[in-house]
Amino acid sequence: MGNKRYKQKHREIEEKPMTKQEHVNALRADETVHYNCCQSVLIPFAQECGLSHEAANALGSNFGAGMRRGATCGAVTGALMVLGMTGKDPAAAKELTDAFKEKNGCLDCAQLLAEAAKRGEPRKPHCDRMVREAVELLEKLHK
Repeated sequence: MGNKRYKQKHREIEEKPMTKQEHVNALRADETVHYNCCQSVLIPFAQECGLSHEAANALGSNFGAGMRRGATCGAVTGALMVLGMTGKDPAAAKELTDAFKEKNGCLDCAQLLAEAAKRGEPRKPHCDRMVREAVELLEKLHK
């Protein structure tokens, strides 16, 4: 997918006032542009992190699919980036990861996907849910 399409998508999104969850839904709904889970968490918080949408997109590009290895879920890594970039202390990171793990059983992408498959949940809806949950946790920590 060309950089031109991403820039067009960013402009479309920036023009509309949206909640974080609406922003996530807009990113995840467009099947012509793929945003991985990390990007989908990081981009809605770009402004608070002092980043442009393009910079947030680039920063998160190699953290999807568990850092491309099935390791820590990209939604979690994106959320941890937001916490770091917005000056939250390590206790907030622990709170977020503990809450995510309690709700989902683990933090690893491969294991999360395997459990979703056992339940018959397709990958895209599962990942969309992980992103929404990570953003919800971030919003609670930013209140």
